[in-house]
Amino acid sequence: MSVPAVEKVELSEALGKVNSLGGLLHCGSSPSIEGMSLTVQYQVNFDTNFEDRNAYVTGVARYIEEATVHADMNKLIEEAQEYAVMLYTWRSCSRGLPQIQSNNQPNREEIYTKIVEVLEPMMSKLKDFMKFTTNSIHKFGEEIKRLCHPARKNDFISEAYLLTIGKFINTFAELNELTNMKASVQNDYAAYRRATQFLRLMLDPQALAESQNLSLFLATQNKIRDLLKQALETTPGYEELLADVVNISLHMYENKLFLEPGEKNMLIKVMAFGLFLMDNKENSIYKMESKKRLNLSKIDKILKQMDVVPLYGDMQMKPYFYITKSLNFDSSRWSHCESSQPSPQSQILSSLESLRESHTEYVSELARRSNEKMTSSDKSPVTDAENKEMYDLALRGLTLLSSWTQRVMELYCWKLLNPTDTHTTPDCPKDAEEYERSTRYNYSSEEKFAVVEVIAMIKGLQLLMARMEPEFLPAIRRHIYSSLQDFAQIFLREPLRRAAKKKNDLLKMVILSVRDSCIDWKDGVEPESDPAIKGKKDPETGFPISVPRKCVAPSATQLYMVRTMLESITDRSTVGVKRSVKKELESQQVTAINQFLKQSFYWNYLLNFNKSLHACGDLSQLWFREYFLEMTMGKRIQFPIEMSMPWILTDHVLNTKEPSMMEYILYPLDLYNDSAQYAIMKFHRQFLYDEVEAEVNLCFDQFVYKLSEQMFAYYKHLAGSIMLDKSFRAECAKKGHKIPYPVANRYHTLLKQQHVQVLGRSIDLKHLIGQRINASLLKSLDIAISRFEAGDLTGIVELEKLIEVNKLTYKLMKDLLPLDDFDSMLNEANNKVTGPFGRITLHVFWEINYDFLQHYCYNAATNRFIKATFLIAPEQCDREKAPSPSHAFLWGTKALTTAYSSIFKPFHGFIGPPHFRSLCRLIGYHGIALVVEELLKVVENILKGTLLDYVQALMTLMPEKCKLPRYDYGSPGIAQFYSEMLSDIIQYPDLRTDVFQSFREIGNAILLTLLMEQALTQEEMCDLKQAAPFQNVIPKPFIPIKEGDDRKQKEKELREALQALETKYASQQIVPVIGRCGNAQQSDLVASCDLLTRERLCCGLSMFEVVLNKIKTFLEDKTWHGQHPKNDVINIDECTEFHRLWSALQFVYCMPIRENEYSIEELFGEGLNWAGCALIVLLSQQRRFEALDFCYHVLKVNRVDQKQGTIMGHQLSSLVGRIRWFQVLNTQIFDIFKKYLYASELPENAVENITCFTPPIHPSCATPI
Repeated sequence: MSVPAVEKVELSEALGKVNSLGGLLHCGSSPSIEGMSLTVQYQVNFDTNFEDRNAYVTGVARYIEEATVHADMNKLIEEAQEYAVMLYTWRSCSRGLPQIQSNNQPNREEIYTKIVEVLEPMMSKLKDFMKFTTNSIHKFGEEIKRLCHPARKNDFISEAYLLTIGKFINTFAELNELTNMKASVQNDYAAYRRATQFLRLMLDPQALAESQNLSLFLATQNKIRDLLKQALETTPGYEELLADVVNISLHMYENKLFLEPGEKNMLIKVMAFGLFLMDNKENSIYKMESKKRLNLSKIDKILKQMDVVPLYGDMQMKPYFYITKSLNFDSSRWSHCESSQPSPQSQILSSLESLRESHTEYVSELARRSNEKMTSSDKSPVTDAENKEMYDLALRGLTLLSSWTQRVMELYCWKLLNPTDTHTTPDCPKDAEEYERSTRYNYSSEEKFAVVEVIAMIKGLQLLMARMEPEFLPAIRRHIYSSLQDFAQIFLREPLRRAAKKKNDLLKMVILSVRDSCIDWKDGVEPESDPAIKGKKDPETGFPISVPRKCVAPSATQLYMVRTMLESITDRSTVGVKRSVKKELESQQVTAINQFLKQSFYWNYLLNFNKSLHACGDLSQLWFREYFLEMTMGKRIQFPIEMSMPWILTDHVLNTKEPSMMEYILYPLDLYNDSAQYAIMKFHRQFLYDEVEAEVNLCFDQFVYKLSEQMFAYYKHLAGSIMLDKSFRAECAKKGHKIPYPVANRYHTLLKQQHVQVLGRSIDLKHLIGQRINASLLKSLDIAISRFEAGDLTGIVELEKLIEVNKLTYKLMKDLLPLDDFDSMLNEANNKVTGPFGRITLHVFWEINYDFLQHYCYNAATNRFIKATFLIAPEQCDREKAPSPSHAFLWGTKALTTAYSSIFKPFHGFIGPPHFRSLCRLIGYHGIALVVEELLKVVENILKGTLLDYVQALMTLMPEKCKLPRYDYGSPGIAQFYSEMLSDIIQYPDLRTDVFQSFREIGNAILLTLLMEQALTQEEMCDLKQAAPFQNVIPKPFIPIKEGDDRKQKEKELREALQALETKYASQQIVPVIGRCGNAQQSDLVASCDLLTRERLCCGLSMFEVVLNKIKTFLEDKTWHGQHPKNDVINIDECTEFHRLWSALQFVYCMPIRENEYSIEELFGEGLNWAGCALIVLLSQQRRFEALDFCYHVLKVNRVDQKQGTIMGHQLSSLVGRIRWFQVLNTQIFDIFKKYLYASELPENAVENITCFTPPIHPSCATPI
């Protein structure tokens, strides 16, 4: 057997394919917090509109005939709905047409021709609408006449047929109100008529008459209503039939025999409009109430409860309005409707708690059933009881959905009909539009939250039930089948036996027709010789009937026939039944039949479960606003999103940042899906869908933008709160300033949404938010760097903390969002991607060169630089204006920004170790190298340029010889001597300005290098200590050695302990572990990283030493070194070397200051001393300086004689004190230089070679020997 060849795939390619799977959307991993929106949706329609009625030949012929009329009326209602859609969605064309300016306009005929061409199709539809209205009213009137004929007065009319008549009445009411509302229809027809009259297209008398009729039809208010009323009034006794229609509507409303929200509203409108049609001159509704044909008190209460009902789309009406327009209206008979109490429709908050309880209870039961189905391994057949439980659960769920949807729509309609005003709502502007007052300003914050929560309940439960549709439908079919067959095969045997026994042929015929219409006998064979048919008792052993169990449901026509025939043999619980055979049945049997009729009423809804589920949760009308657009008379083409209910609710949740509502935020957006679905599937209007789509595009962009900003601000607030010092927070709290932590929010659920369904599109919300968060982080980093660039070098500590808070913000969101690498974003904000040096590094160098070196003074006592009180060099830093971003881009909130500003305010007054540590961490080795390199160039320019010129000039002012006077002169005399000898130097005009400024810049540069190295060393040592456990750097264990212990034995124990520790931590050693488990490339990489970690500057290298040696090369000019000693050893009295000049300069700045003068320390700081000492050390003149310095000599003499005096107006004691202070400072500086420069030159334990010279002998003591 041949083995098939196996395709070889490289490991990298395989891993790449596996990683690509991560980009696929999978719905199972994210929480479900959106409505049921499917990309592809299908619904099965089992309604045949009685097309199969002829199949049931065994049924009563009268009911088959009724089904035929029923079907025709349903077709008329469907056609009427198409015209209702046409009227509701009509947009005025005449406003967009060119207007004729004058009768002499040359292109007048052409314009009219185009107008006719454009409007002709729509005008044809209007003509068809008028014809349809006239014909349908005529047919309806004829049908009413047929039913009210004296010969058929006592005929039974089924509940379904009466309900269809009610639907027809409701349709006429809708068409009437739509015709009244649409003024644009009349305007368009008027424009069309003018054009046709000008073009003489209506010369035919019939066409002209038709045009006039249509014009009157459209212009007359309530034309359809009046025509209908006139048609009905020609039929005697029509009031009785309409009373039956009103009573059946009342009965169904009271017993909740409706499911879809629109059906409830239809029943209310039928009751109100039916009463209006019934009331006439001969027979008022109040007379009919006295005859017990109507119950107006019940209707009064219902019309008060349902004060406002939806009419069509965003049109709404008060049903009681029809009553007030009736001919015999009596307001005293309508106490509830006439009362001023607010309608319960306007109060949703009072019922919110009960809605929550019902939702929680039902969802818990649904979850239990779902879990049982998923976890159960029982394969036994499902019992009837289990099917009934699932059926009841599905019916209960649909009922809850419908009631919640009704609650939302009733509140919405009530608000539309009762807009707010500036007195009720102060936030409402006086010039607000009516629609804006009805939506935007008409809801309180609590009401908006309540509406959002109820919408979330509706959409969430709708989704859960849709997912359980595969479990619901089989159980529903089995339950309906078993209930129908048990009722027909078992229960109806007793009524059949009773009818046969009492020879009631009518009852027997109806029962047999019911059985023949729906019974499914076992094996398709009816049991023989059933004694019940003959009216006989069953035998003692019983008459076995085996009812099969199938997953088959009855058809709509079949169910209609069964229910209609059963209704004919029992009384309904309403008034107006013409004929009944109830007396032939027992009361228990009547009750059972009525119970069956009530239960079977919902079967059609449940058999069309998917359709009913969508209808019960449909909230599409919350978006449509055609009525209010019509009311603007062309001022508005469409309303802005601020007036759109879906966006109002979504925006409210975003603006309030309510944590409990955050998981509901996607549900209001699902209203757009409902509206788009309705626009396409019900209205069949592409332009409405396009408007929905355009608004969705805008709103979703706004939603993502606002949500991203809010999330970024939340996590920045959280990061800023985490980083804030706890002791600082506690101190603020003690003083009454609370800095709160952010309130926990539920963004993590939203950030898991990768497949949000909007208008059939699957949107990765997580990815979109991640993109915006990336942009916000990048902007935040850019702002932090820009703020640093707008200030001096002291802002680098705050900059580092701002970067840290952004990094912590990044870490908090990294696991929730697909964010870019933080270091990459920082490099992009710092412009290190396109250039070798970042903005931070360049600004650091700029500030050092143009501000720090020239204006800052160093103080060794505090180890800090502070800005000089009086600036010698002018300011040269032209900084950009600092950005003024929102607090979210800084520290998160205003309170945190204020707190951190207080924390970092002290750091803006100096430059010290914290700044240098931040500088080293931010600019790194590369940046430090640049700064040091540029500093050396600055120093070189000073030493070889400005300062060299000044030194040469000052050397010419120095005395040729200046001896150290003997002690006999006393310290005052010696000080006076030096002041006279150095008078030219003291009086040099640029000495205390440009000369000292140049020395200060060199000293600051040297100090900056030293402090940067110290900060860098600390950072490196920290890195080394942290990396030590992973690099086999294990500290030696302490093993004490006591007297008498064997040292070699202790050393052996130390080695063994160290070896044990190495074995213990061997698994943490990166290099050997990667060497064993990784490939060659990984091994080389980790070895390089290990080497870079070990080889740090602090491990033996000194940047400061290199800088000093580099500066030493700048001192090649002979001016610095002076003339060669005449005695070939040392210049003692000659003033040709630099240290002698520095002695003179030191004598100058040691002079005490006068009143209102700045001291040298205030003007230049200790950088001046560091520069002089550095040059002396680098010129190898330190010991000569210490031995021959003028100031030191004065100090030595004064220590001996302790004399006081005045030198150039200054007290000698003050001069000596300053000399002593500077001597200590110079000694410290020399020691530091010695540590860095000479520590590595001499080997350990080496002895310095010293040349000994014979001391000089006075000539008087000289001998010839």
